[in-house]
Amino acid sequence: MPLDEEATPPERKRSEPNDAYRIYEEIIKENIECDHFVTYNRFDKDRLDEIIDLILETVCTARKTIRVAGDDYPAELVKSKFLKLTSNHIEFVFDCMKQNTTKVRNIKKYMLAALFNASSTIDSYYTALVAHDMAHWGE
Repeated sequence: MPLDEEATPPERKRSEPNDAYRIYEEIIKENIECDHFVTYNRFDKDRLDEIIDLILETVCTARKTIRVAGDDYPAELVKSKFLKLTSNHIEFVFDCMKQNTTKVRNIKKYMLAALFNASSTIDSYYTALVAHDMAHWGE
């Protein structure tokens, strides 16, 4: 056997947990148009990174259930909702956090709930906001 063959380590399959993490990170950043946020500097990059980290942590968990706002949900449901988040949802969460005037005791849980509920509440939120503005327009 030639020496070159002995010195060459066997090829490893890419099935490490870090690979899944990196793949999900790319998907999430693409879904939320991370470059859009960075390019237009509309939001603090550190806060955006925190949200991406929280989404990644949640999507990559091995748990069967995830607790959101005091309720346990199947992890697959939470992961599915998080993988469908777009830049509009992230802007919505930023807006909600900016308008919040109450003390948040556990910011991680608060953000998890905001992200989880974003797709379910975004339309109603903006509809109510427009209705409020229209009712007070011209006062």
